[in-house]
Amino acid sequence: MLPKEELLKNVENREVVSRVIDLADRAIKTWEISQTDFLSPPELAECQEIFKRLTEVIVVPWGGYARAERQRLAIAREELPIDVSNVELAALSVEGNFLFDSATHRDFLGAMLGCGIVREKTGDIIVLGDRGGQVIVVPEMVEYLEMNLMQVRSVPVKTKRIDLSELKIREPKKKEMTTVEASMRLDAIASAGFGMSRSKMVDLINGGDVRINWKDVSQSSHTVKPGDLIAIRGKGRLEVGEVSITKKQRYRVQLTRYV
Repeated sequence: MLPKEELLKNVENREVVSRVIDLADRAIKTWEISQTDFLSPPELAECQEIFKRLTEVIVVPWGGYARAERQRLAIAREELPIDVSNVELAALSVEGNFLFDSATHRDFLGAMLGCGIVREKTGDIIVLGDRGGQVIVVPEMVEYLEMNLMQVRSVPVKTKRIDLSELKIREPKKKEMTTVEASMRLDAIASAGFGMSRSKMVDLINGGDVRINWKDVSQSSHTVKPGDLIAIRGKGRLEVGEVSITKKQRYRVQLTRYV
């Protein structure tokens, strides 16, 4: 048995992580591959951090394409070789004429939840403008959604299974920049990267809208480091790149902003 209570210390998403640990225990006992439902980025980050400390099991995350936000974990004993092919996923096309009634990510998600499925069974949603959208789900939901997902907003839709290779992934727009700051404080780096005032950034941090590596951060003075990913709700992500020291002992920071 894995030391569950010890592993759950200081975990934010305790209920979800607890279920994942139970799946890992089952994988160890049965010598079979266990799979989680879809995990959100914060849940995924906590699970991966925990499993880094364990040698008994290995985990493989996959959400259907590189940079997918919501992903499932395949979990197996350390002796079993596994890869992304062991993560069971399916994709659906949701086609309709949205030219006069455009639908958002929230609209597609709401329509699926309105059919009676839970969020954990759905992965990323790709909105394709007036053509409709594509969704990634657990395979057991395919037939149910093909039969029941008939409308998004006011638009009648046809829902059908497609191959994962047919997903129309849009690469995120990114902007490279360099800033020179007196410190590596979160409010300084993030305000430069997102192009907003320091006071506005402090308000966002205090309001719980800012995460670093998908973990909540409540202190503006938090020190960021190369490789950190800063996410602000509704405003995209900022990756901290190489850091060097100038002659005046300030920090020159390479930043990449994803929108």
